[in-house]
Amino acid sequence: MTARRELSAAAARPVRGDRAAAPTTALDRPALLGLFRAMLTIRLTEEELARCHQRGLIHGACHTYVGQEAIAAGVCAHLEPTDVVFSTHRGHGHALAKGLAPGSLIAELFGRATGCSRGRGGSMHLFAPEIGLLGTSGIVGPCILQAAGGGYAFKLAGNGGVAAAFFGDGAVNNGAFHEGLNMAAIWKLPVLFICENNEFATEVPFREASGIPDVGRRAANYGLAGEEVDGNDVLAVHAAAARAVARARGGEGATLIECKTYRTRAHAEGMGDFDYRTREDVAAWKERCPIASLRRRLEAEYGIASAELDAVEREVADEVARGRTEAEAAPPPTAVDATTHVYASPRAVREPAADPSARPLSFIQATLEALESAMAADPAIFVLGEGIGRRGGNFRTTAGLFAKYGADRLRDTPICERGFTGLACGAAMAGARPVVDFMFLDFLLDGWGEIVNQIAKVQFMSSGRLRMPLVLRGCIGIGHSAATHHSGSYYGMLAQVPGLRVVVPSTPRDAKGLLTHALRGDDPVFFLEHRELLQLKGPVEEGDLEIPFGRARIARPGTDATVVAVGRMNHLCLAAAEALAKDGASVEVIDPRTVAPLDADTILASVAKTGRLLVVDEPAGPCGLAAEIAALVADRGFDDLDAPVRRLCGVPSPTPYAPVLEAEVVPDAAAIERALRALVAE
Repeated sequence: MTARRELSAAAARPVRGDRAAAPTTALDRPALLGLFRAMLTIRLTEEELARCHQRGLIHGACHTYVGQEAIAAGVCAHLEPTDVVFSTHRGHGHALAKGLAPGSLIAELFGRATGCSRGRGGSMHLFAPEIGLLGTSGIVGPCILQAAGGGYAFKLAGNGGVAAAFFGDGAVNNGAFHEGLNMAAIWKLPVLFICENNEFATEVPFREASGIPDVGRRAANYGLAGEEVDGNDVLAVHAAAARAVARARGGEGATLIECKTYRTRAHAEGMGDFDYRTREDVAAWKERCPIASLRRRLEAEYGIASAELDAVEREVADEVARGRTEAEAAPPPTAVDATTHVYASPRAVREPAADPSARPLSFIQATLEALESAMAADPAIFVLGEGIGRRGGNFRTTAGLFAKYGADRLRDTPICERGFTGLACGAAMAGARPVVDFMFLDFLLDGWGEIVNQIAKVQFMSSGRLRMPLVLRGCIGIGHSAATHHSGSYYGMLAQVPGLRVVVPSTPRDAKGLLTHALRGDDPVFFLEHRELLQLKGPVEEGDLEIPFGRARIARPGTDATVVAVGRMNHLCLAAAEALAKDGASVEVIDPRTVAPLDADTILASVAKTGRLLVVDEPAGPCGLAAEIAALVADRGFDDLDAPVRRLCGVPSPTPYAPVLEAEVVPDAAAIERALRALVAE
């Protein structure tokens, strides 16, 4: 079949969907002209950007939306400023249709301080929360999950808001598509999933990447409403979007709309275009230009004079030209902006003195008390996880809360860690405060991309205009013959990611106070609970208890050597220090409590006093917490050392099952005692 025949066949396929044939409200003259103006704004801005790319004014990639303007214009015409949009790398059109000024977009691609992302994002990372544009992403798929999260936040708030995700045909073969649509379906989320099927995922034809020729009909497999429309017909897109938005606002749930279209410029400016498609294909689709088609209809069917449409085009052209001139004149960001807004401003909190006579609570009881108090005070907090609803969590982390707060705030999830992690990201961006319970932290690895590429970077990329108040918790540590998929800790790896806070408490009191701080803050926090400590009891004050991050605890004072460890290892170090005390050696035991931020000052002050340092860590040593602390002291405390820094870490091996093997890969109290005795003797 020739390219032109394929095109004709695609155009001839009937529109499909549960309400595809339903009557739609006729558009009035201002609405029609609004669609025309929106499409022209996108086209003329993109053509200007293409010229600017050729002039070298754009430093990085430039992914234009030329040929697809009808989709963004038709959908966004129904969205209020408080509704939110999440998009992909080809997001210029969605940003402009949502209300972004052309000059703000152009300035962003020029890397100027007046750009919508203040020069931090360029073509692929556009943020304008003021108009409901919550971000475009250079990664395929996350926008689907984030829109589901935005919809969840709106459902929780009961404010009637709608979230929309725009994505290409390539995303429908990504796991995020399945996980996002499934969650939206089972929870009836107010979301529009807009697939812009332009036939190519970068350079791979959709017909070679999918066993199903169409996307819209996939909605039925999830129990969702679905439509397939001509994406070059703005009135058809507008009508389908009207039905979807009404459905979302009416509590009927999400809709998948496939818009069949074509991009008539290369994947990105400067790339070759005709080694995977033909000039004839592109020329044929240019003949179906959505803007020219609408103009003909406005003149022939609606009686709008050509002169009036010419006037609109001149107005838009003038606006784009002014925007480009202003963008060229705008200053670049200042150098200090390279490191601002990585984290939210810290809360000013002073830790109260510990009361050793307080009532004893277990680690889990202490965290449950913190979570229950936070949920009572803040209705935006909700918990996601497998079995955290009626069951109360695998480790009773949410016991009793379902009866108080119900399914919307204690949400049992499918087994889709990437999905609900990405959903939590979008929900936080839209104003909710999610808590993700991974059960075992090993499971977070399925959502690693959402954590590193999205959650950790949102505050920075939005220049602090979006917050990420998200707590991600899970059990860590070796024990109970849990073997290699239920024993990981990963806090060293997590601490390498700018934008994340990483908390590893070792006592019930610290667990309550640090979790309270996490639940009140605006940063993404990993709250990691060692499985072998969950039933440990200790004194915990009643009522409000908040402990700030980045403040180590001196678990035992000493003068002859310093040992630093988190979690379960801290308890083993205390036991070893007690054994040495019987022989007259005084060991100071430091519990950092938070791995990121790390309290360097307390560690350095202790080493200055004792002259010796041992760092004990359960995970393997290379590139981990122990290595970081050793490097810190070697760099900033070298002159205070009376002996080399020593490390005692886990064996670099996957965790085995059999108890005798498990015991060989993790430090025990005897090994710590031997290491301390050797250090004191040096």
